[in-house]
Amino acid sequence: MENKGIEKAVELGKSAELVVFAAEPFNAAAPVESLADSFITETPLFYVRNHGNIPALETSNYRLEVGGMVEETLKLNLAELQNRFKIHSITATMQCAGNRRDEMIEVREIPGEMPWQANAISCANWRGVRLADVLAAAGVKTGAMHVAFDGADEITKKVLINFGASIPLDKAMSEEVLLAFEMNGQPLLPVHGAPLRVVVPGYIGARSVKWLTTITVQEKPSDNHYQQEAYKIFPPHITKETVDWTKGLTLSEGQINSVICEPLDGAELEMGATIARGYAMSGGGRSIERIEVSPDGGHNWVAAKLLEPRENAEVESNKRSWVWQLWECSIELKLETRELIVRAYDSSANTQPETIAPLWNFKGYMNNGWHRIKLKVKK
Repeated sequence: MENKGIEKAVELGKSAELVVFAAEPFNAAAPVESLADSFITETPLFYVRNHGNIPALETSNYRLEVGGMVEETLKLNLAELQNRFKIHSITATMQCAGNRRDEMIEVREIPGEMPWQANAISCANWRGVRLADVLAAAGVKTGAMHVAFDGADEITKKVLINFGASIPLDKAMSEEVLLAFEMNGQPLLPVHGAPLRVVVPGYIGARSVKWLTTITVQEKPSDNHYQQEAYKIFPPHITKETVDWTKGLTLSEGQINSVICEPLDGAELEMGATIARGYAMSGGGRSIERIEVSPDGGHNWVAAKLLEPRENAEVESNKRSWVWQLWECSIELKLETRELIVRAYDSSANTQPETIAPLWNFKGYMNNGWHRIKLKVKK
């Protein structure tokens, strides 16, 4: 599968360095150690989460339909969208709800789910038009509460369905939500949703629907499988066999999280000073305010340095709320050091739980426990 996955990655315009979790449908992410190299993830290394195969959409006959509880139904081709509405850009980090699932699998088996490492996360500069501007042009009717999206990708779930999701109307009307047609200064690749996708900063990646075909303004959340069932979270005692999907909590905003990218888990290091590097992220526009690393099981903590983008063009300073925080920390390793731990605090004073076991759920979502890596320290 490894060779097939690499061949597929290259075919799709992605890097051969990706860790490929599935070739069909294609799911892959950058090696963990590369994530802290830059605030902006190069497009070939940006993670990919697909539930179905990539649809073949031609820009020349593409149409976006905006309907539902609106005064005027809109049908727009890509050129009309670009010419009618002001174009904006935003730098935003996108994170899969299953990020760090492999650690949950160590707690208890999670059959049928992608074993993502701490690499189902990436950051890009997105360019497009504001969803709010498009909705204003259509005219939102009184009583509308949600905005639903449908993509062109098809997935078999007993019957053939399209991927879909929805977000509350107040989020849809916020200035950061884009209908994006460019990523990192280039037109979207098909694997990333060309010709048009939604980008919903601060929310789980599943709400940023790719290959967008329809936008529907409505009273209730989307009835799509991926809104009503797939991306819900349950307490640890609920299993796949006992689940009542109507009682799950729908995932929306991301949680605070932090990860050590270097050194890698299992690394052999010399005694003395070493540099740890990684990323941290919170949801809902909350910024990371403090990151701490412990070399002794959480008894003592060292404050990490919060890094600034190397180039001003990487991230606009006034829009950092939607961007991950890269960090580094000098740690003194001793012979008795067995692991490094990282934890973060955000602007709402949220921090991470110490252990993962109480977070376990049969879908493996939202693991934000302290991130721990094992080390072998030698003289």
